[in-house]
Amino acid sequence: MSGGMSTTLNDVATFIRGITFKPEDVVPVGSPNSVACMRTKNVQAKLDLSDVWGVSAFFVKRRDQYLQPGDVLVSSANSWNLVGKCCWVPELPWQSTFGGFISALRPDMSKVDPRYLYRWFASDRVQTIVRSFGQQTTNISNLNVDRCLRLEIPLPPLVEQRRIATILDKADALRARRRAALAQLDALTQSVFLDMFGSPVTNPAGWPAVAFSEICDRVTVGIVVKPASYYVPNGVPALRSLNIKPGKIVLEDLVYFSQSDNDTKLAKTKLRTNDVVIVRTGQPGTAAVVPSELDGVNAIDLLIASPQNELGDPTFLCTFFNSAGGRDLVLSKQRGQVQKHLNVGSLNEAIIPLPPIDLQRTFARRIGAIEKLKASHHASCAALDGLFASLQDRAFRGEL
Repeated sequence: MSGGMSTTLNDVATFIRGITFKPEDVVPVGSPNSVACMRTKNVQAKLDLSDVWGVSAFFVKRRDQYLQPGDVLVSSANSWNLVGKCCWVPELPWQSTFGGFISALRPDMSKVDPRYLYRWFASDRVQTIVRSFGQQTTNISNLNVDRCLRLEIPLPPLVEQRRIATILDKADALRARRRAALAQLDALTQSVFLDMFGSPVTNPAGWPAVAFSEICDRVTVGIVVKPASYYVPNGVPALRSLNIKPGKIVLEDLVYFSQSDNDTKLAKTKLRTNDVVIVRTGQPGTAAVVPSELDGVNAIDLLIASPQNELGDPTFLCTFFNSAGGRDLVLSKQRGQVQKHLNVGSLNEAIIPLPPIDLQRTFARRIGAIEKLKASHHASCAALDGLFASLQDRAFRGEL
């Protein structure tokens, strides 16, 4: 810390190892003589209490294995990219402990403010360092507690620690509110759909029921036979299931075809602006619309539907597929026992309620307005993330 005091983590906090038990020892939370037991799944950005196990209090061998408000839960045995992931422990509704794959980092409150310790350990820089300490086994990386305890932590006076923690807490709360607003906008799309058209399953407005094949000029499937044989380091992007999220295409982990193959051997599966791409396997029915900037890219193992301009609006059809009712209608034709799978035949045969095209287009305009709002919120989120990262960096260099 520039011009300030520092010490080692070992001087201000202690790592406490969790309890060990077997899966058959798990009981419902609240059972007689039991305690709640946090595990890796509960260590999220905030402590996730939606799925908490209970175990007999017999397994808690030491008093310090009971969680206290202000502890920092740390993932200590996990896949490499998750080792060191941490969350704050608030006041809990049950007496609680924690399992062997996580540890509790407990502050000495006479030396370090608990929120300051949490913010420091959760900072991008410290998380990267802690992850680099991981001791890799076959599939699991283990937290190197000894090296972590030797980390140097900036240690201004307690009053200054609290000031820094408060600033970072407020900045993070702004980010959380913006993310919550985005989530509400995501939900708004489905609300508008239901308000305008009703449930696709009950079809309360009595829209004509039409086979999906009658709405489209083309319903086909992307490359399914050895697509990897066409891969090149750079070229025309080819979308896969992992790129399709409800209502949007995510351009991450892309693979590529050569321009030559895309224009010849693979031309039949090229995507066009306003095509609807639909996931076949894994999360079948998940759909997105192809934007103009992706005109001409290709698809791997995705269903491709080209709606007729005067019958089906792509935004309406995409939202239909992503609705719970629409998915139920389409997947009633699904094939396969072990893994859900949607094929061209099932999609073509799906009977869907079809409102008038003018009403579909009115819906699409409303969704377009929501998407503009979402784009603005995404930009604000990115700006707030940048601000928070800058504040973090300055805080622990003594410049805040």
